[in-house]
Amino acid sequence: MRMAVFQGPLASGEPSANLKHLDHAAADAAARGAELLLAPEMFLTGYHIGPEAVRRLAEPADGPSATAAAEIARRHGLGLCYGYPEAGADGRVYNAALLLDRQGRRLANHRKTHLYGEIDRCAFAAADGEAATVAVLEGLKVGLLICYDVEFPENVRPLALAGCDLALVPTAQMEPYEFVARCMVPVRAYENQIFMAYANRCGAERELRYVGSSCVVGPDGADLARAGRGEELILADLDPDLLAASRRLNTYLADRRPEVYGGLAAPSRPFRTSA
Repeated sequence: MRMAVFQGPLASGEPSANLKHLDHAAADAAARGAELLLAPEMFLTGYHIGPEAVRRLAEPADGPSATAAAEIARRHGLGLCYGYPEAGADGRVYNAALLLDRQGRRLANHRKTHLYGEIDRCAFAAADGEAATVAVLEGLKVGLLICYDVEFPENVRPLALAGCDLALVPTAQMEPYEFVARCMVPVRAYENQIFMAYANRCGAERELRYVGSSCVVGPDGADLARAGRGEELILADLDPDLLAASRRLNTYLADRRPEVYGGLAAPSRPFRTSA
């Protein structure tokens, strides 16, 4: 499958303008043979816009912007994944990502489980007890994570154990955390033997300076495509032969011993140290 990742300086607080960005990026991606387009975290509204704007602009997963995005997917004939503020039925607002297929059908909706700092915590509720978000798109098992989620290995491993081939990660990665995009994302792909696509913002939003460096990484940890710091559409081919060959060579999943570290997620407790 050929996929595209859009990295752009989007319009803060303007969903209609960002849907136009999505339409243009989808047209470009489809013309270049892509079957899937990934856009950044909170693509629809902007990320650092404050809790009042987040609540005002939040929509349900089947809201009017999702309907418009579904029409974009159908018109250009490619799957879409993008971030937005979700108005939950429980009255809370979630930092979410929606995955649509080429017919505009909703395949998955992921809510961010790990909130980053006050920017997230003052605006969103964290998803609690959410299992790995997995869907099948164009014959691939696809998992969803959002930004800070991917920085916790406990979040990525369940996707691999669920049989995922590809993890989609909309993000809003800012200075001084270039290490995550440059180093951590390839490691997550390698240690879990999956493709990973990481779609970042670029430019500035309030005091934040986004680092760009959106990428698609193979299961061998090597870049298949990587953006610079400016607006860019990057494309990569996800070769199933590369996935199979890498999994034959690196048998991490088969060699796991859960009985040794099964208490990893248990409440903190003293560890025995040897003399």
